[in-house]
Amino acid sequence: MNDEELMAGARAAFDVLDPVPDGVLAAARSALAWRTPAAALAELRHDGAVRPAVGVRGGTGRSLTFGCAAEPAAGPAVEIEVTGEGRHREITGRLVPPASAEIVVRHRDLPAGRAAGRTGPTGMFCLPDVPEGLVSLLFRLPGGASVVTSWVRV
Repeated sequence: MNDEELMAGARAAFDVLDPVPDGVLAAARSALAWRTPAAALAELRHDGAVRPAVGVRGGTGRSLTFGCAAEPAAGPAVEIEVTGEGRHREITGRLVPPASAEIVVRHRDLPAGRAAGRTGPTGMFCLPDVPEGLVSLLFRLPGGASVVTSWVRV
């Protein structure tokens, strides 16, 4: 018996004794559909609470900073603030260095690849109705380059 036959037998045994749930398979297929292999990955660098200044009205939020591991000092970064309660959040932020870009919010309850907004020439953006849950932002830059943030729960 060679290695391939041994692995095939092990797979068959697990398929009978402990099959992978359909929901897990569906989530795995969905995750692969979201892949953007050519995009630069901006990983989460900072996650902190934002509190308004004394005497300023407003609630609390979260401040998140994402940066590219390949070029931490010069690579693209994304700075966002997440506010809101209930089923939807507002995400405001900026792309650093500033650039005009199309933004796609990646979330299981939103259509894949649908643009949610654009950054202005200063890199600033506001996404007012983002569903709560796991979210990743994809920025399509001029010239075909892309930056994608790691997944984070909002």
